[in-house]
Amino acid sequence: MITETEGIILRQTKIAGGRRMVVLFSKQYGKISAGTGLNERSRGKQALALRPFTYGNYQLYKKGDFFNINSGEPIKSFYRIGEEVDKYMNASYALELTDKFTAEGMPAPGLFNLTVDMLRELEKRKKKFGTIVLAYEVKALKVLGVMPQLDICTRCGKPEVPAYFSIADGGVICEDCHTLENDTLIYKIDFGIINILKYFLDNPLESLAKIALEENVCKKIMKMMTEYARYHFDFGDLKSETFVTG
Repeated sequence: MITETEGIILRQTKIAGGRRMVVLFSKQYGKISAGTGLNERSRGKQALALRPFTYGNYQLYKKGDFFNINSGEPIKSFYRIGEEVDKYMNASYALELTDKFTAEGMPAPGLFNLTVDMLRELEKRKKKFGTIVLAYEVKALKVLGVMPQLDICTRCGKPEVPAYFSIADGGVICEDCHTLENDTLIYKIDFGIINILKYFLDNPLESLAKIALEENVCKKIMKMMTEYARYHFDFGDLKSETFVTG
């Protein structure tokens, strides 16, 4: 069967016979692994459609669970992301997260649209790229239905001032409920962190163009949210994690 879908290239590897195996986050089929004989190094539109940070339209041959990319045409190539190292590493981290957030063959149109928005905003941004990536991560957790509880203590249910963030409990806990010492899954927080997370949830990515978190604040929250995502999606270390800037 021949079919078409919009998609975002997440990663690719070379295989035998000059072919490539591409992991495509498609709007219609979700994340899929697809073979292709298209040459990434040529100068045509089809080659551009296989490069990193490209949002394109792809013609697929589908037989059972097997996919092959017959052709591709870019809708938008976010090639400027690759022109700056810090921006490139932040975008790579975001797409690596997207890969972990998605299961093979499970469509996630809300996350797909959010990912396109993230690439668009990241390409335009001049500095503090981590702010957009963190906002994307927070919004992605909400879209996927696993956003932590921020309004009440996850242990006692009271709307107390949050004092800690518990990864295992799935949200904030109050001072009275904090009984575990030296637990690496519990972070001491202040109300400012909760306000930042709520602000990201309540505002579209495009409205964050003039918002820039301090690097130490961004990294602290990103570490906390990535540990949360790692725990609840059960994935290991991310290759690009150590290179992400605030």
